[in-house]
Amino acid sequence: MSLNDDITLLSSVPLFAEIDREKLRLIAFGAERRRVSAGQELFREGAPADCAYAVSHGRFRLTQLDAEGRLRLVGMAERGALLSELAMISLVARKLTATADEDSEVMRIPRALFHRMLEEYPDVALMVEARLRGSLQGMIAEAAELAPRFS
Repeated sequence: MSLNDDITLLSSVPLFAEIDREKLRLIAFGAERRRVSAGQELFREGAPADCAYAVSHGRFRLTQLDAEGRLRLVGMAERGALLSELAMISLVARKLTATADEDSEVMRIPRALFHRMLEEYPDVALMVEARLRGSLQGMIAEAAELAPRFS
């Protein structure tokens, strides 16, 4: 894929949708491409995460171990999905295992690269903060709805 194709992919990712192409060029230029064969794990639940992955081609099964240690399907990730977005901000553990459902390709976005973009473009940092704040508020609201079931 060309640099312009990578920028187009990044602009389709909700977190980056409002960032202009020139600013996305920094991420596209510094991101690493990685091919993942069908059946291969991209990352495993519980592993430390130092980057996010933007799916550029293919599909990934997202699984998680339940309380009894059984593997359960949480969802699927396809082109334009951003996996482990919080890993671009701080050190976190992977919450899921991502396994290629078919031959796939991702863009690896290291934390250091993302931090560089935020430092160079403070307006982007404010936009990302607002978007992440909205995501966290949504998760908190979902948890609050579920809490009575476990009381």
